[in-house]
Amino acid sequence: MSELPASVRIREVGPRDGFQNEPEVLPTDVKVRLIELLAASGVRRIELTSFVRPDVIPQLADADAVLERVRLPADVSASVLIPNERGLERALAHRERFSEINGFLSASETHNQHNVGRSVGESIAGLERTFARAEREGLRCEAVISTSFGCPYEGRVPADSVLEIARRLVAAGAQEVGFGDTTGMANPRQVRDFFAQARAELPAEVELTAHFHNTRGQGLANVLAALEAGVCSFESSFGELGGCPVPAGATGNIASEDLVSMLHEMGIATGIDLPALVAAARAAQEALGRKLTSHLLSAGPIDWR
Repeated sequence: MSELPASVRIREVGPRDGFQNEPEVLPTDVKVRLIELLAASGVRRIELTSFVRPDVIPQLADADAVLERVRLPADVSASVLIPNERGLERALAHRERFSEINGFLSASETHNQHNVGRSVGESIAGLERTFARAEREGLRCEAVISTSFGCPYEGRVPADSVLEIARRLVAAGAQEVGFGDTTGMANPRQVRDFFAQARAELPAEVELTAHFHNTRGQGLANVLAALEAGVCSFESSFGELGGCPVPAGATGNIASEDLVSMLHEMGIATGIDLPALVAAARAAQEALGRKLTSHLLSAGPIDWR
């Protein structure tokens, strides 16, 4: 086994990726309370919401209100998902409330057309303009590339194609690139090889982030493979919320509390208080009124006493 990092950075994406996939619309005050519980647990990177069209994703129609109402510690990095230049313009009305934007597209043409109604080339051109504006505003930019490890429409997505997109977005100003296993199609060998290639081909200063879903139960195994390839930045969602509606039986992202539990048991620091994170996930479960699927919500953290 390769030497593993001593610590990792975790971005919690449940308040955006999780809530947008729920059938019900959570009240704004509930969202704010859950976000503040996440911050109180020691999570230092949180994706708060997205400035998408309210008629398309009504679950996030209160993006403006969430940003204005939430109160976060000064050391928490708040980010918002930005679909296009118009979304950035909306977000900039709350410029002092966040420090990062996450711009997204899919690596496969078919998924990108289904998701945003654009070709990959059109999405790249839009993100180039969006990142240029964000940089002028002093914002940090992450490029999020969905279906990096497989597409439910096209099957395997060549790593070379994904990394060519990444290179263009880094040239456009992305300081971080998140590679998403959007429908849970990745396997550990593929992940290890992919991130080794990514690290060799992308500039050393670019942060590489892994975003895994647990649809086929391989999420944490893929985390280990990424760790072995030197990745020390991950995205996850409390309660295992989120997911992609396309594949049958899709579950959410890997659960933040499951991820943190595994890392802590391996001696890898996260800066997160695990019992407090589990309590936040339990509060989300109560707010949604249904059982969530993360393992720690059922089993609880390991007690070595």
